[in-house]
Amino acid sequence: MTIGEILVAGQKMTREQVEKVLEAQKTSDLRFGEIAVGFGFVKRKDVDQALAIQFGYSSGETNPAVPSQLTAAVTPTAPFAEALRGLRSQLMMRWFDGTPGQTTLAITSVDRGDGKSFVAANLGVVFSQLGERTLIIDADLRHSTQHALFGLRNRMGLSGILSGRAGFEEIAQIEHFPKLAVLPSGPQPPNPLELLGRDEFGLLLNELSSQFDVILIDTPSAQQAADAQVIAQRARGALIVGRKDHTKSSEIAQLASILSSSGVTLLGATLNEY
Repeated sequence: MTIGEILVAGQKMTREQVEKVLEAQKTSDLRFGEIAVGFGFVKRKDVDQALAIQFGYSSGETNPAVPSQLTAAVTPTAPFAEALRGLRSQLMMRWFDGTPGQTTLAITSVDRGDGKSFVAANLGVVFSQLGERTLIIDADLRHSTQHALFGLRNRMGLSGILSGRAGFEEIAQIEHFPKLAVLPSGPQPPNPLELLGRDEFGLLLNELSSQFDVILIDTPSAQQAADAQVIAQRARGALIVGRKDHTKSSEIAQLASILSSSGVTLLGATLNEY
């Protein structure tokens, strides 16, 4: 769709106004949006939103309804968002490069409050903005977070699927982000470690890998439970999130050693200061 068609569809301009802008373009080097703003037909933010739709790029700047916790979308030019895009590039080169079996990545941390869920959510946003079919799985069956970050209902979710009580309908497509979906944790089971250790979890990941390019799995913190190690083994790759001025380097090194000894490919560690 052209910018004019998008603005008309969004009831920001009339067809008559579009025709006036197109006529003015014939004798001007200015772009459609610049002329439309100059005529007073639309505001700059209307043009920016139309451009975002045209290029398939969703952000909080053009969609006010995007949850504020998704910092990478709300303030895409902030240092945090730039750092995430840098991390995305590294992961694309080192893990999500099309190699069979390298579709899933566990996002874990040493302790609760280090920001792993926050990083996983925002990393999912920037992968989807790249055009990658991205899925975030909340596998923290003890203290789930992703449904709250994205404003979703947490119904049967992952635990419901693994217990055979639900199916793929639990995967929620995220509004404003056409390439992003989230599978919430579901109800807290009495046996989270055993549930995640079942073959069903591995089979689920294999099936989802045929539908998504990038699968990010939010795990419990390592000090909280052994779930993180089990999940990382299923994913085959892991990224450790540490909290700046809080997480000790020795703790990150110890967790890295445990994961590596379990056959997990460690993609590195990143510090969260937000």
